[in-house]
Amino acid sequence: MNWQAPTHCKGLVFDCDGTVVDNMPLHYEAWSKTLERYGLHLEESRFYSWAGRPITDIIGQLISEQRVSVDTQQVTQEYEHYFHSLPLHRLQPVRPVVEIARRFRGQLPMAIATGSTTESASASLQAIGVLHWFDAVISSTESGMAKPAPDVFLAAAQAIGVPARACVAFEDGDLGLQAARAAGMTAVDIRPWNPRHQ
Repeated sequence: MNWQAPTHCKGLVFDCDGTVVDNMPLHYEAWSKTLERYGLHLEESRFYSWAGRPITDIIGQLISEQRVSVDTQQVTQEYEHYFHSLPLHRLQPVRPVVEIARRFRGQLPMAIATGSTTESASASLQAIGVLHWFDAVISSTESGMAKPAPDVFLAAAQAIGVPARACVAFEDGDLGLQAARAAGMTAVDIRPWNPRHQ
């Protein structure tokens, strides 16, 4: 991947799930198995279209649409537990994005800005051997409002000491791209680089 950083770029910010780590199939497996226990269903195509949405929002919408009464917090905890029980050696890098991160590590400060939890993102990054490349892993669950609000990207820029307008953000979801642009960052849609999105 011969991506060139624009001249104004002083830092790089990456979404995690589906951007650096090709872990969305495992996330969907965890969703499917957890939701079916509660009589809920989420189509795979819809799951991918909702990339970047908070877990609680997704569960809330499914509950409303499918008229099933469940405890959102309980489903969320069970989903997280199921995901972490899956064999993380099945995870793969999104190679073009990881190549960019490899090329700029040590040259530009880099952060992860994830809609997932810090623990989940860190485990996925560790599984493909790149966690130590990043100066910060920031989760929207801790930094304020979820994507498409800019909070997690602004927090990531602050964590690496770079103004948001001087950062380039890499994303695989419409909500994340909106969030990065709302933060003032140059946003790169990585979906054309990932065969899963073809």
